[in-house]
Amino acid sequence: MRWPASHRGSRHVADKSAPQDSGWSIIKFVVTVALLAWVLRSFIVALFNIPSGSMLPTLYIGDYVAVAKWPYGYSRYSFPFGYPSFEGRLFSHLPKRGDVVVFRHPADDEDLIKRVIGLPGDVVAVRNGILFLNGHAVPRRPIPPFRMPVSENSPCKVVPPAVPVVSTAGGHSYCVYRAFEETLPGRDSYTVLDQVDEGPADDFPAQRVPAGHLFLMGDNRDDSLDSRFPTAIGGVAMVPIENLIGRATVTVWSTNGSAVYWKPWTWFSALRARRIGNGYSEAAQ
Repeated sequence: MRWPASHRGSRHVADKSAPQDSGWSIIKFVVTVALLAWVLRSFIVALFNIPSGSMLPTLYIGDYVAVAKWPYGYSRYSFPFGYPSFEGRLFSHLPKRGDVVVFRHPADDEDLIKRVIGLPGDVVAVRNGILFLNGHAVPRRPIPPFRMPVSENSPCKVVPPAVPVVSTAGGHSYCVYRAFEETLPGRDSYTVLDQVDEGPADDFPAQRVPAGHLFLMGDNRDDSLDSRFPTAIGGVAMVPIENLIGRATVTVWSTNGSAVYWKPWTWFSALRARRIGNGYSEAAQ
């Protein structure tokens, strides 16, 4: 049986266009997903992996933290690869003292995380390890030592001349650090570590935070290259507000470093489940 010419032609066109339509649909799907991911990553939330112990005991090495992008507005550092590039911030809002923030290092192309201590115009000083804000000592009281579980990504690292102190309980090893509770004006308390007396930055002369800048510190006070140190020796000095990326909100995953990427079952054996859900904004504490 012979098909009419019109039917044969339409059949031929349908067969030819089907692969083209399918390929175009795949392209549209990929572009749409990529665009949605870019919008989410740029404007709403991004994940940040904690690579060091400078924020112990608040943040562990191996924590994955959700970073809210909208609280402080947007700058070129808000966007992947720094594009679009522009000067200043859009919809800019000052952080609050005590906020845990992710920011771009003023001199190096890396993202860091610290706690906001001083806002523009504040006078910050450290004397014998005690933080002073606008001429007043920030309240600090000793609390029981912090016991950090020792794992593959979290060895018992101390700052000389401190000596590692390891305790064992229930078959697990813990690194013991001297801890204090510190309370900034108008904020909830948080825990800081003070490993040694007369540490490298236990004395910092009073300095006023310039306009458009922030004074940031790590909670692990003797093991944090923060605003007490100039960028020439690895510190961050006074950080421009423009460099803010976002505010740390909650831990969504945490690994002890024993996972192997090509062995999915180890992702869960390495999971520190008790870390998930820890909040770092005042509303979440």
